[in-house]
Amino acid sequence: MRISATTTKTWRSRALATALELSAALALTACATPPVVPSKAQAVAPQLSPASDAAGAGMVEIRSLVWDISLDIRYAGHDNFVGRPVKGYEAAGCYLHERVAQALARVERSLRPQGLMLRIYDCYRPVRAVQDFVVWAGDLDDQSSKPQYYPNLDKRDLLGDYISPTSGHSRGATVDLSLLELREDRFEPMDMGTPFDFFDETAHTASPNVSARQRSNRELLRSAMRREGFENYPLEWWHYTYKPEPTPRTAFDFPVR
Repeated sequence: MRISATTTKTWRSRALATALELSAALALTACATPPVVPSKAQAVAPQLSPASDAAGAGMVEIRSLVWDISLDIRYAGHDNFVGRPVKGYEAAGCYLHERVAQALARVERSLRPQGLMLRIYDCYRPVRAVQDFVVWAGDLDDQSSKPQYYPNLDKRDLLGDYISPTSGHSRGATVDLSLLELREDRFEPMDMGTPFDFFDETAHTASPNVSARQRSNRELLRSAMRREGFENYPLEWWHYTYKPEPTPRTAFDFPVR
């Protein structure tokens, strides 16, 4: 969720106007180094599907393929940058387009023999949740999460490359995740250099401001995901989109249950 520190003030203003305009349009229908890094904002709002549940959207819950995968769905609780459950998250589930879920299951199976496993932070994200983020980003009076999530950015700078009015998550093709490693008899988080959803240049996948071990851990994740068709978003080490996307012009808004 998403503006790099090098983006100009003029572009930020344009991004804010575009974000609010696209968010409103979606509501009416129902939700690597700059400058070469692509923005998460889309020029054209995707079509909103009438699907009312995962089956209608062609999605499956990842635990139907990997029953013991580690889920830490942050937006279903209070441990996230808005500090509360996000609209559309009625449960801590991970839904993905079936083809994407199958690819992610293959990633998980490839990691287990290495004493590694995935930890999932977010999968499908309803359009209403994306809109909730945009509204939060526009509330400049709420700075409660700044020390933890964006200490080096003005909140105005979050809207654009960090918080976008449209999201691949809403198309069921994007996943936020990290790695766990087996230590003695339990799996523990690997050190990636920053927490999930830390809006800062140190969270850029190729950031020079993290240790060699942290870069190596990020590359381990990137390599495992890339082998199964997932492409990393360079401003966030945790963010991956399956390519080609199964439904690139369609967004969904059924609740996560």
